[in-house]
Amino acid sequence: MKILLVEDEPTVASFLHQGLSEQQYIVDLAADGLMGLRLALVGGYDLVILDQLLPGLSGLEVCRQVRAHDAAVPILMLTALGETDDKIRGLDAGADDYLVKPFAFQELLARIRALARRRLEAPATEAVLRLADLTLDPSRKLVTRAGQPVQLTAREFALLEYLLRNQGRVVSRVDILEHVWETSFDTGSNVIDVYINFLRKKLDKDFTPRLIHTLVGMGYTMKEE
Repeated sequence: MKILLVEDEPTVASFLHQGLSEQQYIVDLAADGLMGLRLALVGGYDLVILDQLLPGLSGLEVCRQVRAHDAAVPILMLTALGETDDKIRGLDAGADDYLVKPFAFQELLARIRALARRRLEAPATEAVLRLADLTLDPSRKLVTRAGQPVQLTAREFALLEYLLRNQGRVVSRVDILEHVWETSFDTGSNVIDVYINFLRKKLDKDFTPRLIHTLVGMGYTMKEE
């Protein structure tokens, strides 16, 4: 597995490079955003580990450009910015997971394995998902409601896809964390609630019937009202 590590703190970069190499990963290192972007666009990596605060070009911008170039490569943000808004910005930029410094190295390895499994298990083509007048095309990354296109971020799309695949079933916040964020992420975070509200504004606010429902103390479900 070939990993690109974009990290400007020499001590952290050296620690991660050594630790990941000892796990038999091939690791290339970039110390700034511009170099990280150049390598990411030509290097054929299986995973990008990316800091947010980088010289030259911010991690968020690197993430956006890498994601625009390659919709499939897993991106893990590894940063000291741990507020909910920081996480949302990172995920909306296209990151698949978000780990806050300081972190346990074993947790980082677990997240790397989870992202690798997700990429290997992803089917090449998938059937369009439907509920009432809502459609989601996993292959083309398109969502419509009542025939109108709905613009979603990558994380909103992943959350909606999971809810649709489990329509009629109640899914808990833990279910969503494990299947959409791939790891336990942060069980004390309100990120899921924030993203559910994002989806409601885009999918339910101006349409009927309502499709996203909250069951207090239990979780969420998608069904016709």
